[in-house]
Amino acid sequence: MQSQNRIFDDIARVAGGALSALGGLKQEIEAMVRDRFERFMAEGNFVRREEFDVVQAMVAAARAEQEKLTARVTELERSLSAKRGG
Repeated sequence: MQSQNRIFDDIARVAGGALSALGGLKQEIEAMVRDRFERFMAEGNFVRREEFDVVQAMVAAARAEQEKLTARVTELERSLSAKRGG
């Protein structure tokens, strides 16, 4: 009976070691995947969301200013044309 307990203890020890090794392997694989993903993102032509939002706001402001200036130029052209008599 005591030899069976030793066998079970040995099996439990081997299983525990295997689970520990698998846990370490899992962490190593996760680190490798994270590293690959970060490298992929760095090598690609990607921007962070915050940077995109800032540029998008700048573009919207520039567009609004451009529309305002276009309306002003149109009004000045109309005024100049009226002064010339045409």
